[in-house]
Amino acid sequence: MSVKWIFIRKCISAISGLILLVFAGVSFYKSRHLKEPVVLGPGVSQVKKLSEYFMGIQGTTNDSNVYILEGEKPGGTILLLGGTHPEEPATRLTTWIFTENAVVEQGKLIVINSANRSASTVTRLGGAYPPDFTIPTSWGGQKFRMGDRWSNPLDQWPDPEVYIHYPSRQELAYVDIRNLNRTFPGRPNGTLTEKTCYALIQLIRKEKVDIVIDLHEAELQYPVISTIVAHQNGLELAALASMIISGTEGFNIGVEYSPPALHGLSHREIGDHTDAISLLLEAPEPFLDATRGRTDRALLLEGKDEFVVKAGKHGLLFEKMDENGWPIDVRIGRHCSTILQILELWSEEKPDKTVKVREVPRYADVIEKGTGYFLRNPANADPKKIYYE
Repeated sequence: MSVKWIFIRKCISAISGLILLVFAGVSFYKSRHLKEPVVLGPGVSQVKKLSEYFMGIQGTTNDSNVYILEGEKPGGTILLLGGTHPEEPATRLTTWIFTENAVVEQGKLIVINSANRSASTVTRLGGAYPPDFTIPTSWGGQKFRMGDRWSNPLDQWPDPEVYIHYPSRQELAYVDIRNLNRTFPGRPNGTLTEKTCYALIQLIRKEKVDIVIDLHEAELQYPVISTIVAHQNGLELAALASMIISGTEGFNIGVEYSPPALHGLSHREIGDHTDAISLLLEAPEPFLDATRGRTDRALLLEGKDEFVVKAGKHGLLFEKMDENGWPIDVRIGRHCSTILQILELWSEEKPDKTVKVREVPRYADVIEKGTGYFLRNPANADPKKIYYE
């Protein structure tokens, strides 16, 4: 082959690579900057920024919206955290439903849809995740970012060779320095993820939060699944909620005790470092399983995968899996009912700390009508009532 043709081949390869680079860059940019509208429901009384509780994150990607819903009567205060791990989308969508629908008659409900907003702007490297997904609605559908388990490297880099948790000094996986559920209670002079946890701790203290409910989803090959993980200060509440839900709601949910020696997690550190009861909810998400097939939007929304089913037949799962899968409506419905049941039990036990919420669907309602039914159309909303995640 002549020198001329070698040069032409190199030029063609370079141009092709440049074209791919441009298209990939545009795709990544659109994914990172996708606007997700939140239409404020009738119960939202004010919207703050997380930096109002700690100025150290002002202007960062993680200066998230904090939605506050207050009743006419005084009572307790509950904090819902969605998007601690944005690759677990039912968590964010559950908080969306509360933000756009909940009406608080007594007490205060604080909702954060994107606890780690940075992690919602990137997908897992090598995971072949879709960059976004759409929830069908009667008005055409709403698009959401997919997200990852860890903060975006564009916002926090580099990772250390060994991550030493503060203040316990426990050694954790190096990448978990960007994991919001491994960096509690955080520190004011730490990384972005640690600062975010510190800001959340300050919110809990300043707002005198009684219960923090951190929403999650887990792969079926993970033993802590379909459960409420409870700090010892909330174990009795979690156990009672588990019994009532399992007997009345049409699904089973267990209880796990938060290990005192495992640090960085919300259900351990929030309970240790604040006066709040700390609970974490886990729902099944086959999309995250290592044995899954094609990692696409269908798997994310429908929760059906023949390979995960086969893994179950070989005894490799900690939750059942059949041809019906684990649709996102089921996962969201589980979270909605569990939250409402916890609030009801808390209010009965602590009348002076009552948090009474209505207009939020329960498990059966979400399955019957679908998640999209409870999302509000931003095109029909007052622009002043629209915020973006």
